[in-house]
Amino acid sequence: MLDLGRLVTAMITPFYDNGDVNYDEAVRIANYLLETGSQTILLAGTTGESPTLSHDEEFQLFKHVKAGVGSKGLIMAGTGSNCTKTALQSTLKACEAGVDAVLQVVPYYNKPSQEGIYLHFSTVAKNSSIPIMLYNIPGRTGTNMLPETVKRLSVFPNIQTIKEAAGSVEQLKALKALLPADFKLYSGDDALTLDFLKEGAYGVVSVASHVCGREIQAMIQAFNANNLGQAELINNELKNIFEVLFITSNPVPVKAAMKALGFSVGRPRLPLVDVTDQERHRIHAVLEQLKKVQIL
Repeated sequence: MLDLGRLVTAMITPFYDNGDVNYDEAVRIANYLLETGSQTILLAGTTGESPTLSHDEEFQLFKHVKAGVGSKGLIMAGTGSNCTKTALQSTLKACEAGVDAVLQVVPYYNKPSQEGIYLHFSTVAKNSSIPIMLYNIPGRTGTNMLPETVKRLSVFPNIQTIKEAAGSVEQLKALKALLPADFKLYSGDDALTLDFLKEGAYGVVSVASHVCGREIQAMIQAFNANNLGQAELINNELKNIFEVLFITSNPVPVKAAMKALGFSVGRPRLPLVDVTDQERHRIHAVLEQLKKVQIL
């Protein structure tokens, strides 16, 4: 099974001032992330403003970034949908673009049963061969995928990873107890990464790695080297950035942070709006503490 690495970054999508996708800047950001600790780049996830990207924009994004990073790292495409047919079609289209894996979110808004969730994911898995990372985030989808459902899905050879973002260490423990030893669990919450690692998680799908990827990678490596004290120290140093990047809806704060680092990311697409002046000052203050402002 494909190893996505310990640190996956859910990448923002940069826009021009007119709102069009800035594909060249997307390539620049992806390469920067791969040079600062990330091993896989997730495109068109929630952090990438997938709800307001057209399918054609997503496909072009996949092609440009995959070509632009070459062999430097892996590319995962967010191809999930609350329509099973659309999720499968988008997955097959992403495969044409040459991506290495796809992220499939629990269907949102229509709130399917556990059986419906199972049939949704199994349909995509049976009709494609690309590695699939499941994504459980009940705070956004309205439905929690239970560990028992993940266990049923783990029989598919292309479903061997999950981004778990229910915000529950207890649910992570339940997943670890039920799933095969080689099934890889990823934290979907930067602030819980170390707690998840302590319970057997493999890595994190991160937002904060846009600005502190080296530090997050160092924390994971310290933990894996049984240097828990060092891992705890790094985690404590990053608590403020983990918090400030979620003072309003993601990805609004991280886009403001990336502007401070010198990237041309544009404004979020409506209905998201840019940070307020007060929020911007809070973000910049934390970046200054970490000595991250204008590092480029």
